Amino acid sequence: MLIVGAGFAGLGMAIRLKKAGIEDFVILERGDRVGGTWRDNTYPGAACDIPSNLYSFSFAPNPNWSRSYSESAEILDYIEYLVAAFGLKQHIRFNHNVSGLEFDEKQGLWTARLDGGGTVRARSAVMAQGPLSNASLPDIEGVAAFRGKKIHSARWDHDYDFTGKRVAVIGTGASGIQIVPELVDRVARLKVFQRTPAWVIPRPDFHTPGWNKALFRAVPASQKALREALFWTHETMAMAVIWNSPLTRLAEGLARRHLHRQVRDDWMRRQLTPDFRIGCKRVLVSNDYYPALQKDNAQLITWPIARLSENGIRTADGVEHELDCVVFATGFDVPKSGTPFPVRGRGGRELGAEWAGGAQAYKSINVAGYPNLFFLFGPNSGPGHNSALVYMEAQLDYALRGVQRLMDDNLKLLDVKPAVQARHNKQLQKRLARTNWNSGCKSWYLTEDGFNATMFPGFATQYRAQMATFEDGDYERVALKA
Repeated sequence: MLIVGAGFAGLGMAIRLKKAGIEDFVILERGDRVGGTWRDNTYPGAACDIPSNLYSFSFAPNPNWSRSYSESAEILDYIEYLVAAFGLKQHIRFNHNVSGLEFDEKQGLWTARLDGGGTVRARSAVMAQGPLSNASLPDIEGVAAFRGKKIHSARWDHDYDFTGKRVAVIGTGASGIQIVPELVDRVARLKVFQRTPAWVIPRPDFHTPGWNKALFRAVPASQKALREALFWTHETMAMAVIWNSPLTRLAEGLARRHLHRQVRDDWMRRQLTPDFRIGCKRVLVSNDYYPALQKDNAQLITWPIARLSENGIRTADGVEHELDCVVFATGFDVPKSGTPFPVRGRGGRELGAEWAGGAQAYKSINVAGYPNLFFLFGPNSGPGHNSALVYMEAQLDYALRGVQRLMDDNLKLLDVKPAVQARHNKQLQKRLARTNWNSGCKSWYLTEDGFNATMFPGFATQYRAQMATFEDGDYERVALKA
């Protein structure tokens, strides 16, 4: 078996395989160390917006989290702990960037083509490169023309000295609101360019006292109980952010009170108040973003950006903002359509072309015409309210069942039936039509024409129930010839 990516998903798959007694697998990692998005995102203030005791694997608890919401460096330490604890290093090939994946139907084998000309062949393959792996610069005219320093949040330059500089941050999403408070006290002038305001709620973040860590180490059941409490608290949030309900108004009221409590100026509050339903875009958590915007050297700019010039940013009102550095907190190329590299299945079909109008899969993990291939964080597996790792664990268990079917039943092909996939997606999109994500705002959850290929329209418990059964009748099964 081959696994593409050594982030949470790829390492989690490897752990599941080893626990099942399967050792014949390799992890192809394009970088020189593990970690995926947590290796790449080292910008100031980078942290998770899910509590640490929930943003970790249930089968590998960490009793030593330093705080409620851990920063990226501590999460990366946890990922590296997984490699050591489960003996994964021997399976990882670093600096192996996959440039294509192709299925040989006659032999029932996947071939991964690598940069530099090498190949790896395997009976089954797992796409575990993650949805937040390719940094994306915005489609703004003149990006190449700017002569100052350009930094993307996922490619941070730690050698650049911000002291006394005129700096712009483009983007006010999850990374932007973490970067702004970290930069504002280091620069001479900080201009924050906002396209759309977001709903922001408080972050209940606290340092973990020593006695608490000792309790978790001595009585693991206590940490498990906390994890369960956090899980069910977040499950309740689904009623606020996934569907329009009385809890939606309650959540919006909480966010408005947070804004009114932290922002004194009426005009700034208006600029920071969304005009869409909470949950339609990603809900953000921060205690220090609003205060940072009100520092004497900070300025919130809501005029649209017309272009980047040689000396800075020109906005639609005709003003040119002279800058030394532009920080792009503009996110990632999330594969709502297409694939990160060409994937060819049965009969030479190409997955990127089939997904051009929006990605579709069966239970987010298998695609008809691409046998023995499993997607982690595949189409419509995104949570809007709970930990992504809860969803991931359900995917890992399902993929393991598929791999075991291939091995135990001596199969050449295990391919979900097209009619089964179509029926599943028809029901899925019908449910999505009633969610807040599809209520009219523009977000990275949707394709340009409004197709939602990203989110799962339900509770985490519903997703786990979906993934709990592996129905052999849903798949075409072709045995290897003796």
